Amino acid sequence: MPAKRSSPLLLASVTGPEEAAIALREGADILDAKDPREGSLGACAPSVLRAIVALRDGWTPGGLVVPPVSAALGDAPNLPGTFALAAAGAAACGVDYLKIGLRAPCDEDEACAFLLSVVRAAREVSPAVRVVVAAYAEAGSISSVSAARLPGIAARASAHGCLIDTALKDGRSLFDHLDAGAIARFLSGCRERGLLCGLAGS
Repeated sequence: MPAKRSSPLLLASVTGPEEAAIALREGADILDAKDPREGSLGACAPSVLRAIVALRDGWTPGGLVVPPVSAALGDAPNLPGTFALAAAGAAACGVDYLKIGLRAPCDEDEACAFLLSVVRAAREVSPAVRVVVAAYAEAGSISSVSAARLPGIAARASAHGCLIDTALKDGRSLFDHLDAGAIARFLSGCRERGLLCGLAGS
């Protein structure tokens, strides 16, 4: 992904190589491998992830940039060993990005320690892999880490970027939970720290 690109990038969530092939043909900027049956950032099986990466690696784009592959690791409880192992496994599949959601109730220090374990485990396997950490727009109602605190946590843990998503998928969008000012402050906090920033949840 170009670090200095100013225009938005289209991330296409795909559940397998068939959907990934369609996304490639239609010009998606990032292939995001996930299984929504396991949550908003639900992880797919390693065999599925490897198939998506292999498809991307074999794709002939006709002069276009070959898109990176992102893998969701899950809406994570505070289990650093479990998710460090998951991060190492996904990194070994050849992905470019890993996404993980901070779903557990925890303070900022606990969140940093958790995320740092994930980042370190992934980079021990693949030094170039980039970790993106997600907070949830309805953080107050599900007692998870707020979007306002996320850029500072990501920077402390040497993550590459931040994302706001919705956790519950109940028909409400990002803007039903956060106003424009809160979203603008999140984006500014990411940019001030040199972090990639993303918005999801319709």
